[in-house]
Amino acid sequence: MTTVEKTATPEGNYTACCAQHDSPSAEPGGEAPETARERVNRRWNEILQETRVTQTGVQILFGFLLSVAFTPLFRELETLDRAIYVTTVVLGAAATGSLIAPVSIHRFLSGQRMKDEVVEAAGRLMMCGMILLALTIGCTLLLILRFVVPGVLAEILAGSVMLWFALCWYVLPLYLRRRADQRPHGARGPGGAEAVSGSGRPAADGSAVGGAEGPPR
Repeated sequence: MTTVEKTATPEGNYTACCAQHDSPSAEPGGEAPETARERVNRRWNEILQETRVTQTGVQILFGFLLSVAFTPLFRELETLDRAIYVTTVVLGAAATGSLIAPVSIHRFLSGQRMKDEVVEAAGRLMMCGMILLALTIGCTLLLILRFVVPGVLAEILAGSVMLWFALCWYVLPLYLRRRADQRPHGARGPGGAEAVSGSGRPAADGSAVGGAEGPPR
C-alpha cells in the first residue's frame, strides 16, 4: 500500500504542475500577469530611477550657471550674451523644479491612496523637465560657443546639437512607440507573451502545444 502511494505521488504532482502551468492566467516563461497595483508600483520605481539620473545632471549644470555670474569675465558680456545667460538660468531653475517636483508630490500625498494620480502627474512633470533640461543645455552651449567660435558658427553648432537631442530624446522614442503600435496584435519578440515554443501552453482545441505527453516514467 505504501509503495502504491509513493508511486502515485509524482504523477499527481506532475498533473497539478501542468494544470497550474496551462492555466489561462499564467504567462509563458513562468511569469504571472501584472496586477494593477504591481503596475503602478513598477511605474513609480521607474520614475524614481529616471529622476535620480536627470537630477544629477541638472543640478551640476545649474550650479555651474550660478557660478558664472561671479566671475570677472561676466562683466564683459554683451547685452545679447547677458540675455542668453539669464534665459539659461531661468530654464535651468525651471528644469530643476520640474524634476524634483515628483518627490514633493509624493511626500505631500503619501498615504492618501492616490498613487495612480501621483504616478500620472510625476510622469508629466518628468517630460516637462526633460524639455526644459534640453533647452538649458542648448542655451549653455550657445553661450559658451559664442566665446570660442567666431561668427554664426556658434549658432549652427548649438542648433545641430539641439537637433540631435530632439532626435535622441523625442523622435526616436515616438518612432519606436508608433512602430510597436503598428505591429500585428499578438506579435511579440523573443520570449514575449505570445511565444509558444516549448511553453506547453494549450492550443485552441485543448491539445497541449510543445508540452510533454504525460508524466515522466
